[in-house]
Amino acid sequence: MEGNEVTVLRLGHRAGRDNRMTTHVGLTARALGADRVVLTGNAAGPRGTIEDITDRFGGPFTVELTDEPKRLVRGFPGKVVHLTMYGLPVQDVEGPIRDAHREGSLLVVVGAEKVPFDVYEHADWNVGVTNQPHSEVAGLAVFLDRLFEGRELDRAWEDADRQVVPMATGKQVEPVDPDVASDDAE
Repeated sequence: MEGNEVTVLRLGHRAGRDNRMTTHVGLTARALGADRVVLTGNAAGPRGTIEDITDRFGGPFTVELTDEPKRLVRGFPGKVVHLTMYGLPVQDVEGPIRDAHREGSLLVVVGAEKVPFDVYEHADWNVGVTNQPHSEVAGLAVFLDRLFEGRELDRAWEDADRQVVPMATGKQVEPVDPDVASDDAE
């Protein structure tokens, strides 16, 4: 991917209630080109699942926990994008955000519970992937695909021990042949 690091911050996590959604935010971030996800709250379960998938299907991708998400938002060294249905249409701001990513890192904030208003104020962009209620996972997926213009779909994965074999019908996962993987790297 061109540009600098993309970090996704999952702001808020209600243990038990949000485990699956928080896990899917992290897996979507990983699969669609982000470099790391930062989880808040008691999200040790989702962290373990995301790390397990990264270990098996490749990376690089980092999962972190924080008890101080406001500090991360305020102190982030790049631009902050807050995904919210109340924001400006993604199609109207994706160009300037893509340009900002070429110049520096992005923090993409995805809420779980009610997002504090200071996040709206601190964000460089409040972005709506449609101004209709929908899943934060869907919003993140659309945003990352537009940011990377589809290039994330052809990403090569490092250190995978298994891979999905694309098929018109059926499902197949097979071990990665380390000899073939090392030949491809040369």
